[in-house]
Amino acid sequence: MDEIQLNFSETSLQVLNYILGFIMFGVALDMSLADFKRVIKLPKAVLVGMFAQFLLLPAVTFAIILIIKPMPSIALGMILVAACPGGNISNYIVYLSKGNTALSVTMTAISTLAAIVMTPLNLSFWANQYEPTKALLQEVALSPVDMFLTIVILLGIPMLLGLFIAERYPEVANKLKKGMKIFSLVFFAIFILAALAGNFKHFLAYIGVIALIVIVHNLLALTIGYFLAALVGLKESERRAVSIEVGMQNSGLGLILIFGFFGGLGGMAIIAAWWGIWHLISGFTLSYYWRKKEIN
Repeated sequence: MDEIQLNFSETSLQVLNYILGFIMFGVALDMSLADFKRVIKLPKAVLVGMFAQFLLLPAVTFAIILIIKPMPSIALGMILVAACPGGNISNYIVYLSKGNTALSVTMTAISTLAAIVMTPLNLSFWANQYEPTKALLQEVALSPVDMFLTIVILLGIPMLLGLFIAERYPEVANKLKKGMKIFSLVFFAIFILAALAGNFKHFLAYIGVIALIVIVHNLLALTIGYFLAALVGLKESERRAVSIEVGMQNSGLGLILIFGFFGGLGGMAIIAAWWGIWHLISGFTLSYYWRKKEIN
């Protein structure tokens, strides 16, 4: 799998860039400056979430890699996914789960901004701690600075534009965002299918290896968020929000970075693509369970 390079044209990559930008723009339409200010009101919950998202999850991911010793490209894919910010529909999943939606929105906003620095930093740091992934980084001559600039364009600019419209033209934002959640789901599905199109035989050939790794990885991410939040005494609604924010990664960003910087390296791309499918399944399943369970 480490030798497989998934086929993806420059045109297709540009389309994926636009799709991710559109998704982030839609997410930002649902935000406001008040979401960032809410950090002052919910400092403990937000700090716990950020700690779990950008410090604990990458560290636990590294520990999993040391235990199971997957192929280098799979290990690098796991590190990259763990380094990404929260997923684009996590707020909706938190809402369905009777979680603290305001906290979820705030965490999405903060983690998306933090990802501009933390995603390339985490990827570079953890991948360099493991010799097989360190060798892959050296082969592609990854530049954290170039990745930083790419993430600024993919996340930062669409997010700032969406925030500007939401703050300056709220009526326009309200009209636009009504259908954005549905469109985001549709575009995200297209995003994943496009990443797999023409490479489906590779996906089918290795899905048996990948599926269990992603399921366990995702389960640990959800568990880390929930139990860390419980450990520090957060309310049940806040625990659910933190759990989902940590467990639903922006694998779309991961895919673009994989095709843009790693040439569509097989193990990485299949990990990110399957994560994008699986975290929707696990997220909606968990929300169904929590929706039926009363919050004390």
